[in-house]
Amino acid sequence: MLTSDLRPIRRAPILASPHRVRGDIQVIFQGWLSVAAVAASVFVLAATNVAPYLVLLGAVVFLLLVGVLTPATALAGFANEGVITVAALFVVAAALNETGAFASLIRHVLGRPVSVRNAQTRLVFPVAFGSAFLNNTPVVAMLMPVVTDWARRTRIPASQLLIPLSYAAILGGLCTLIGTSTNLIVHGLLLDAGLPGLRMFDPTSVGVPCALAGVAFLLLFGKRLLPDRAVGLELHPDPREFTLEMVVLPGGPLAGKTVEQAGLRHLPGIYLMEIHRRGHVVPVVGPSERLDADDQLIFVGVVDSVMDLQKMPGLVPARQQLFKLDAPRSERWFAEAVVSPSCPLIGKTIRDGRFRTHYNAVVIAVARNGARIRSRVGDITLHPGDVLLLEALPSFVEQQRNSSDFYLVSRFENSAPPRHERQGVSLAIFAGMVVAAATGILSMLQAALVAAVAMLATRCCSDETARRSIDWTLLIAIAASFGLGNALDSTGAARAFAETMIPLAGSDPRLALAMLFLVSAALSAIVTNNATAVLVFPIAMATARELQADVMPFMMALLMGSSASFATPLGYQTNLMVYGAGRYRFVDFLRIGIPLTVLVWIVTTVITPWMWPF
Repeated sequence: MLTSDLRPIRRAPILASPHRVRGDIQVIFQGWLSVAAVAASVFVLAATNVAPYLVLLGAVVFLLLVGVLTPATALAGFANEGVITVAALFVVAAALNETGAFASLIRHVLGRPVSVRNAQTRLVFPVAFGSAFLNNTPVVAMLMPVVTDWARRTRIPASQLLIPLSYAAILGGLCTLIGTSTNLIVHGLLLDAGLPGLRMFDPTSVGVPCALAGVAFLLLFGKRLLPDRAVGLELHPDPREFTLEMVVLPGGPLAGKTVEQAGLRHLPGIYLMEIHRRGHVVPVVGPSERLDADDQLIFVGVVDSVMDLQKMPGLVPARQQLFKLDAPRSERWFAEAVVSPSCPLIGKTIRDGRFRTHYNAVVIAVARNGARIRSRVGDITLHPGDVLLLEALPSFVEQQRNSSDFYLVSRFENSAPPRHERQGVSLAIFAGMVVAAATGILSMLQAALVAAVAMLATRCCSDETARRSIDWTLLIAIAASFGLGNALDSTGAARAFAETMIPLAGSDPRLALAMLFLVSAALSAIVTNNATAVLVFPIAMATARELQADVMPFMMALLMGSSASFATPLGYQTNLMVYGAGRYRFVDFLRIGIPLTVLVWIVTTVITPWMWPF
């Protein structure tokens, strides 16, 4: 073992006390237990489909039981600012989704790509740019549901987009001081060491070339190296076809646009069958057909797509009775009911049977034994076995669950009707959060918590939707990864690895810089990037002193290497966030992450001495 200035430790020629020897042996044994636990976790994640949170939590519990971790260090991740920030951002994202703001983002920014590569191009550039000025973890937390929904709408596998989302955010974070918390940590460590800290754009000279090279790699080789695992409607085909009627809102974003421009062509799982316009019918709807205000659009499709269509800005359900229900629309939910032969409305149309008056619920769409119903919803005559998609109060399900009028009544989870009237409020809250965090008025944690509370207080998001929006398994996985990192840190295993590897570079500063990057990248693959920066910082300082070189080139290598967490999902929160959502396997990160890490390593090694001479 070497000291922090890389000089051998000179021990006095005295016998160590038995207590000291036993303590050293115990620490070494605990270090090997920590390494074994991490190695076992990596093996299980790579070789099986066991949920990541179970694997990581199991490893932490094991280290807690054998005494490597104390309860405080094992559970420290659950109190980590990053974990709490991600949880708050789930609520913010749910509110933006419920008010339709995310749908607007998809339509205006991401658009409709014509290929996988085109979709990746539309995604990675704005994400990388945004992550340079807003911490990359919240960027991914906010965009992950957007990208997943966008992938389903465009029939592009989410597995082709979510790793690029994470990697682009990491690459963008390399470019400025505030892009990632790792840069801020190194800045603080430099100040503590009595040296000038990093300025806002100090990392830019090295970070931008790394980001450009990384983005180019993703676009050139991403489609080939990323798995093609569809996550969407194709995985759960629904034989039922619902008939749905929507109206183009006067003054809305769709009025005056063609079907193609409105994004109503090639919708996944649903299609526009006909248009009713001022007393006549447009039976064959072409992509160039222009939509007029108050056009009544008849759609046919599966239930998931019917639900998505409800959230599209500029479209409202055609049933005027919808706005005569007793409660505000923000307090209602979508439900499904199967009509029984004893229903008193059998043989009557939905309009003539006065369905709303009978049940205080409005029929949004109807499905009938896989047969296509070519009628407007209000003109459909109810038959036994018809499946009705309803908008009703939550109490409707309890009231009708045991009723003889319906065979089955159930509520769709996370299916509150959209709150388009709150879209401006939600966007204002989101913009305030971004500005407050980017300018330093509030920390990212404070800004996210304030935004989440504001979304709930202004009813942009219901309490139940907020609770259901939080991905608890993801938060457990992230928190558990902090526990494993604490074990490698507290036992000295991580530092021993770093102090053993870096001196192998000898007296060549360029080789030492390259080795420093590799050690940082290797540690960040299994320990969090922030822990890596703290562990390797004194070694980088000692290397610069030993070689009588300027410290800044080594700081740049430390910044780039600590954040180059591409090879595994464990070292960076954003990788863990997309791991489950994209249905990835551990080897998927190895396949594309290792060559990307090597590329960033080469760029850093070449560019850094040029921009920051030794």
